[in-house]
Amino acid sequence: MTGNIKFDFELPEGLAARGAGLRAQYAPERPLWVAGSTHGGLEEQAVLEAQQRVREVHPDALLVLAPRHPPRFDEVAGALRAAGISFVRRSASAGDGTDAACAVLLLDSLGELLDFYAAADVSFVGGSLVPRGGHNLLEPAALGVPILVGPDNSNSEEIARLLIARGAAEVVHDAGELGTRVTALLGDSAARERMGAAGRASVDSNRGALEKLLSLIEPLLDGTPEHRADPHR
Repeated sequence: MTGNIKFDFELPEGLAARGAGLRAQYAPERPLWVAGSTHGGLEEQAVLEAQQRVREVHPDALLVLAPRHPPRFDEVAGALRAAGISFVRRSASAGDGTDAACAVLLLDSLGELLDFYAAADVSFVGGSLVPRGGHNLLEPAALGVPILVGPDNSNSEEIARLLIARGAAEVVHDAGELGTRVTALLGDSAARERMGAAGRASVDSNRGALEKLLSLIEPLLDGTPEHRADPHR
């Protein structure tokens, strides 16, 4: 009746400026996409395979890989090294940039995923190519970043259905589809703009649930005997 209060969040102050700074640092003239909150095994394998496909068409494209769980940072770095993928760790390059040979920036720091979403051309939200229920789609949507997501979004089915129906998000099922869609979107600024605008509009049009909920609760609180007895409550 009141809507979903998850839409009633505010993006942090200064986020756009931080995103622009990261873009200038790591990919001033390069396509950049973010795979956020990824899980190990098949999902990260699919993301890395997709990046290989992307770089066949966009050879200077940079993937920002943000594993979901911090204890896995070293594990993921080891896997990238073993696979022969050129990468740098965010923790080791905070003051440096990357060159076109670097295929992956491993986001092994805390609290910066939203900043990198703000820097991105395209986003993939993890936990969705594997049975984990998916993660937060509203942050990239509110930032106007096109969203790609796997088929499992059981943690927020209503939000996923809305964003997909409105054209803000697309479902991909494997590495091939992910690579194909990232490649296409990186080469089509108009499509990115349409998806991004649909994401912002979807979030903005669903705000207000918290205010509606409070408007229903407050009259009930005003009418309780405890509340009438203590005017300071």
